Amino acid sequence: MSQDLASLTREICQIANDAGAFLLQERSQFKRDAIEYKGLNNLVSYVDKETEKQLVERLHKLLPEAGFITEEGTTGQDADQSALNWIIDPLDGTANFIHGLPVFSVSIGLAQGKKPIAGVVYDPSRDECFSAWDGGGAYCNGEKISASPAKTLGESLIATGFPYYRFDQMQTYLHILESLMQKTHGLRRMGSAAIDLSYVACGRFEAFYEYNLNSWDMAAGVLLVREAGGIVTDFDGGDEFLFRGDVVAGCGIHPELIQAIKEYWP
Repeated sequence: MSQDLASLTREICQIANDAGAFLLQERSQFKRDAIEYKGLNNLVSYVDKETEKQLVERLHKLLPEAGFITEEGTTGQDADQSALNWIIDPLDGTANFIHGLPVFSVSIGLAQGKKPIAGVVYDPSRDECFSAWDGGGAYCNGEKISASPAKTLGESLIATGFPYYRFDQMQTYLHILESLMQKTHGLRRMGSAAIDLSYVACGRFEAFYEYNLNSWDMAAGVLLVREAGGIVTDFDGGDEFLFRGDVVAGCGIHPELIQAIKEYWP
């Protein structure tokens, strides 16, 4: 690589902050007739697309040797998943953005194969920039952060996501939800996986789990959790989450949470 990861991550933070400023600018004048549908309940707008174009242009200049895996397909070609890639979501939480809920983010991850090595999640509504690089720890606005010290489900607040277009596992998901409602302080659905993972990294949530995610939803966030001292696996307890799509990220409650999920998950 042409830069060390610490300095590279600082530059990613600036790029993410600029993209977040653009999102806030567009949010103030956004009209719902600008919504497009990529599929059932899968929303997109010109804001997603334009933000992604800006990110791709600046990140390519920052690290020309890296490929791209993007939500809106700006680069127009499939990337080699085993190579060095930027994995980006220009607007994680599009439905929130469209409906005026201030929970959305810019997520920028850099991965070598399936291993994220740098990641930034910027929440423009709260002006919080979460960042991490491989072996360097995790930070929020430059201050070091760490995962919750909780050890049991009984002392935890957990984040998850609700299925919105893949419903074949709905009953299984509802069984898990019902079980965890009775074992924890509660569950939350923020609507931005990148923010959920950032909150696990800084100890606001003890864990986050979801299935049917894409790599751009989690590439930055999973690194944040690991660098903050947390654990990240797929639902089987393995390391295939980035491109498989099911992820469990948490602090010391992770083993107990995995067991609770496995009671129902096929």
